Amino acid sequence: MTSHPLPGAFAMVDIPGPTLDADTAAHLRKYGVRSVCLFGKNIQSAAQLRTLCADLREVLGEDALIALDHEGGAILRPDFWPFAPSAMGLGAADDVALTQDVSAALARQLRSVGINWNFAPVLDVNVSPANPVIGERAFGADAASVIRHGRAALARYAAGGVAACVKHFPGHGDTRVDSHLALPRVDKTRAELDATELAPFRDLLSVTPAVMTAHIIYPALDDTHPATLSRRILTDLLRREWGFEGVTVTDSMGMKAIDDNYGRGEAGVLALEAGADLVMALGRREAQVETLEDIGTALQNRLDRREMGISLERLHRLAQQYPAEADASLNPLDDAELFRRAWAQGLTAYRDPVAPKPGSRVTLIAHRQPARETVSEAGADAETLARELGQVYEVVLHPFETPDGIDWPAARAAGHPVILATTARHRHPALIGVQPDLHIALYNPYAVLDVDASALLAYGFRPEARAAVLGWLRGEVEAEGRLPFGVK
Repeated sequence: MTSHPLPGAFAMVDIPGPTLDADTAAHLRKYGVRSVCLFGKNIQSAAQLRTLCADLREVLGEDALIALDHEGGAILRPDFWPFAPSAMGLGAADDVALTQDVSAALARQLRSVGINWNFAPVLDVNVSPANPVIGERAFGADAASVIRHGRAALARYAAGGVAACVKHFPGHGDTRVDSHLALPRVDKTRAELDATELAPFRDLLSVTPAVMTAHIIYPALDDTHPATLSRRILTDLLRREWGFEGVTVTDSMGMKAIDDNYGRGEAGVLALEAGADLVMALGRREAQVETLEDIGTALQNRLDRREMGISLERLHRLAQQYPAEADASLNPLDDAELFRRAWAQGLTAYRDPVAPKPGSRVTLIAHRQPARETVSEAGADAETLARELGQVYEVVLHPFETPDGIDWPAARAAGHPVILATTARHRHPALIGVQPDLHIALYNPYAVLDVDASALLAYGFRPEARAAVLGWLRGEVEAEGRLPFGVK
């Protein structure tokens, strides 16, 4: 451990493509970067990903931290492994052993290629049905459920040799603004925060290797700075009051909540001054360089050397405890049946849905082509849903571009049962009060609060989720999940 570290020791960056090109490798070496976050642009196949991780390890060194958002549900980048259910699907199943098994399998996927840090589990308590960024990424709407399943996930990531990272501290579950797009506030008292948002983080810190910060202002904790830039939150609360000794990493500093209000370089320094160990300096090369250069300058004349040395020790300890080494003996395809069962176990009935008789003719209303939005992948398209539903029914498809363009009289004209499939990340006001004969919620589960119909909730749109829905429509699968949020 050097007494004069390069600025990259305190910054995590992303890289442009599926291979580590010479220019990017030189950039990482120049600034002494030890941590990289991977995205869909970096992933093509298991073999390619294993090679990329090996190349990164060679450049990043013995303290390499290679991270991925690998939560389950819509937050899964590789498309060549079986898909794990979303956290809320597991919360609906409410089977702690199942959450353990799924988390262990997610860890195996990452270990098989050499990724040693997973930005999961989500410990947000999703108390706001209007939350535009968390939703089914949370285990549920009550702290006790989040704690129960969060503990199960953390235990199996640790046993599987992958560092977990809980997020988004102090809690992103009661926001109506996406911090990718703007700076949210949570106006609750400290007592209210203690009972809900803070509870999972506080209760699970002893088994948590790393915490990711939220770009949110909590006036009861700090009325000026978002948590990512707040010393009162990251140092006074997390370190001194609660005694957390693990790694603290910021969420992406390229999100508009930070970038539009503080700027990249200065924000990175402010986060380190607040008590973060690692700044997530993602995005275009110029933005990375701005952050790295400003951190480098601040290391000379502004940042506390003792605190920076402690941060280095924390990061070193994390990387040594969870080495970025691929295990070729692990085969993620072996977990396909586990994930199939897990998705089916989470299926939830809302208002006693009844499936049309198999073999009958039905009208399907579905989004023609859902779009990918910020952190989440795109939902299933209408043609795919119609083709799969065609295994059970004779399907007449009515695709729409946006929900306000649905021609309900035309859809009902033939007199067949009308099935509405919602596959979008966000709820839409045009669906408030509509009355299909059956609603299949294949993404945002809170859409059932808008549509005036009985529904089947799958908590996701992945192939395994759709197979579980088909099983229910055929009468082969029961919807035994528990709705993980209240209905007024």
